[in-house]
Amino acid sequence: MLRNIHQDSLLNAFFLSILATAGLFYVNLGGSFLSAFVDGLSIERDAAGFIVSANKYGAAFGGLLAAIFIKKLIWRKSAYILLFILISIDIISSQIPNANLLILIRFLHGTIGGFLVGIGLSVIARTSFPDRVFGMLMVVQYSFGSIGIFTVPRLVDAFGYSAVFFVLITFSIMTLLILPLIPDPKEKEETVSSSGVLSLHSKALLGICLMSLFLFQASNMGVADFAFELGKDIDLTNNEISNLLTIANIISISGGAFAYLIATRFGRTLPLLFGFTIASLFTYLLNFSENITIYFVANSVTGITWGFVIPYLLGLAATFDKYGQMAALAGFVSKIGLASGPLIASFLIIDYGFSAIINLATFGLLLGCVLAVYASQQSS
Repeated sequence: MLRNIHQDSLLNAFFLSILATAGLFYVNLGGSFLSAFVDGLSIERDAAGFIVSANKYGAAFGGLLAAIFIKKLIWRKSAYILLFILISIDIISSQIPNANLLILIRFLHGTIGGFLVGIGLSVIARTSFPDRVFGMLMVVQYSFGSIGIFTVPRLVDAFGYSAVFFVLITFSIMTLLILPLIPDPKEKEETVSSSGVLSLHSKALLGICLMSLFLFQASNMGVADFAFELGKDIDLTNNEISNLLTIANIISISGGAFAYLIATRFGRTLPLLFGFTIASLFTYLLNFSENITIYFVANSVTGITWGFVIPYLLGLAATFDKYGQMAALAGFVSKIGLASGPLIASFLIIDYGFSAIINLATFGLLLGCVLAVYASQQSS
């Protein structure tokens, strides 16, 4: 019966979101992934940031490969192969205590995972209502991320840092089980270029859209990956931070839910303007995190806007072709942003502290807002 799932159904949106999350699930574990390396390997915060960034840069490289080769692949068969490789690399990673070696291994993991995410994004882009499915993607990522943020610190305390890899393995196995149930996407009309070649104007708009996406992801992730460490600096315990960020993550689910429900009935420009502006304001408020209420509220609201804005940016990119290549390319740019934010923050954290990271992220969000609004207006 499940094999008769309709392409535009809620259940298929959920399954596609699982597929597009599996290769990059560690991102949704928030700062608990980075913090596990700090505590489990007894390394400095900057070194842990380099491991996490390597994973994400690998994912960006994999996403680029997916964008190049997506038209030539049998997506389901490719997904099976990539998932099995991911599981194997996570098992190997769980046995490696050396930080430098982990950087290399996690880059490889990221490459495979990024390719898988690119496949997932391309399939979503070929559905009838990609913005809605991208909204569901955020709901799924925040939902499972909430579970991860709550459980990972406790698992690490009980079993050591390698527990984070077995959480990733569990998610990959779940993805393998639902993969046969996802229907093949139907062909849809190309909305920008009927010839399959983008005009110069369209290329410029796509470039602006992708730059905005980069700034949004880098700004948010540069702060988010150090959320646990920021909590430690205001004298919270690991479990207290985990509890606060789990609740914040659960609240953040509403951002993706709003995007799923609203879709494009108000266009994309207004939601993008609203989301970016609120994200900028509450990111800046993290400067006052010594007040635990502000720390909690700021993390909650920035999470909501994160889940709300990304579907519109990905949906905008998806309008530029019918094969899902631009969505896969957006996935590449997104991962470059996700990797660059923590990397830049890692260089700043020791000498300049959290204020420099937060203020730079606020500026990045404001600049991204200008670019996103312009690209959306010009392409509508």
